[in-house]
Parts: sequence; structure tokens; C-alpha cells
Amino acid sequence: MRGRHAGTSILFAACLFCCAERANAQSCTITPASGTFATIDVLPGTAIETTTTLTVNCTGTANNTVRLCIEMGRGASAAGPSGERALTVGSEYLDFEFYSNAARTLLWGSWGSVVTAYGTGGVTSDLALGSGGSASRIFTAYTRIFASQTTKIPQTYSWSGSSPAMRYGYVTASACPTGGATAISSGSTWNATIAPNANVSATTLNFGSTSVLPSTSTATITVQATNTTPYSIGLNNGANASGSQRRVRLGATSSFLNYNLYTDISNTNPWTTTTQAGSCTGGAGSCVLGTGTGLAQNTTVYGRVPSQTIPAAGTFTDTVVVTVTF
Repeated sequence: MRGRHAGTSILFAACLFCCAERANAQSCTITPASGTFATIDVLPGTAIETTTTLTVNCTGTANNTVRLCIEMGRGASAAGPSGERALTVGSEYLDFEFYSNAARTLLWGSWGSVVTAYGTGGVTSDLALGSGGSASRIFTAYTRIFASQTTKIPQTYSWSGSSPAMRYGYVTASACPTGGATAISSGSTWNATIAPNANVSATTLNFGSTSVLPSTSTATITVQATNTTPYSIGLNNGANASGSQRRVRLGATSSFLNYNLYTDISNTNPWTTTTQAGSCTGGAGSCVLGTGTGLAQNTTVYGRVPSQTIPAAGTFTDTVVVTVTF
């Protein structure tokens, strides 16, 4: 007897699911690069420097690298006469710059891909996102107000712009500017205030050696005051005065010689002290008035030793304080 066997065949379908990681689009933000030079003194004629920071935050596909092309534009403020970056107020300006290195030899400019083209290009930086798919980096912007701007007028100067801004994308062989995405900060601002100021120096007034009086001589007072700043120059009565009479003294002795200082070559206007920037408190001609230009300005002091008996032979001296009021 032939038996019949019923068989059941089960077909197993093996399905292979290949899971490929989705390439997440990168997203980056950039913060402003604002700062201040605060109150500055331009009279020494040296460069004035400070720094600020900006931060870039990016997210995207884990373990990928984003190329950042960070730009600094010229700014919205009116530029200097040659198109340079400038802190401005009205038509007045202070030349300044952004740099990407501490030595301030690499200008931080732009390619014109996001902000107005300026300089020779921006900053290129590759940011690895890591296993978490995100990363951030802090960048330092180095700024400088240029030297040799002593004639700038005291006031507050400012600069503003939409910078920093950047193009970015996953790293390719392309140099910056690359990538199809852009990010623009909320805008940066900078300011600097020049305060009225003045410096003063003086030469020695030397009557020389003589046994015959009267004797005359001159000295020079040099004032460097900020541009447009009114000032007055006053001279006190010296360390050995008797009342308002100036006197030179022989060493530590009680021997004195009277002398006088004048604002004019004819020796008719005695020089006194003053406490007002724009006027002589002792009356017209009793001090010297001036208005600063930011450059050195010289004033002559006229000295005279009148006829009198010379009490003893020797070197007579005095110390007079020069006061510049502004």
C-alpha cells in the first residue's frame, strides 16, 4: 500500500533592511562682535587697541565637519575718505580696523558673499560636529584705532554694521566662500570717546651770567591740546615769592634777586595764574589764551631781572609752576 504523505512547506522570506544614516542639514548661528574703546587719549599719537569675541554654534550630521566662512563688512557708518572702516560722528571720523590675529597683521575683511565686500577676505575655519552632531567655537576679533590721529576733535565716535556674517556648508574641496547657507548676526556696534585733554612742557629760562642789571631772557612753553579745545596758560609766583614779587634765591641762603615774567616782548603785561579756560582772571594780557589743534603749540615767556643790587655772587634759581586750564 502506497502511503501518501502530506507535506507543508513554509517559505521564509528573508528581508534585509539597510539603514542608512540620514544626512541632516547643517544649521549655524553667529553672534555680534560689539565692543568699545571707551574714553581714549589721542594726543600721544599711538595706536589704541582692544578685543572682543563672537561665537558660532552649529548643528548637523554627527561626525561631519562644517566649513565656516566668516566675514566682516565695512559697516553701515560713513567710511573714511579712502573707504576704510571708520568710527564716525557726522563728517568727522576715526580710522579703525578689525583683525583676525593678535599681531594685527591679518585684516578681517569679506568676500562680499553675505556682507559688502571689504578687504582681502574673511576668516576660514572648519568646525567638527562630533558624535553629538553639534559644536561651537569662540573667535576673537582684534581691533585697533590707528596711530597719528592727534588732530581728531573731542566727541563720541561710533560704528555699526550687520557683521559678522558667514556662509557655511559641509567641507568640500572649495575654498571660502563656500556652502549654500548663510548666517548674519543681529549687528555689531563700536564706539570711542575722545575727551578734551592737554599736555604741557617748558624750557628753562636762563638769564646767564652777568654783573650788570637789568637782564632779559626767554623760555618756551609747549602745549598740546585736543583739537578745538580752548585753554589758558598761567604761571604762579614761584617757590621764593614775596607776595606777588617773584624772586630767585641763592641756594639755601637768604639772598634773593627780584625778577618778573611777562606775556609780551615789551615787558608790560606781568604773567599771572588763571583758572578759566577762555579768559585770564587777572585781566587781559595776564595769561596766554589758545585753542588746541592736536599739535604742539609754542608760547614765549619773557623774563626780566630789573636793576637792583646783587647781594652775592652765585647761581640764583626759582621754580615756577605752569598751569594749563582747559
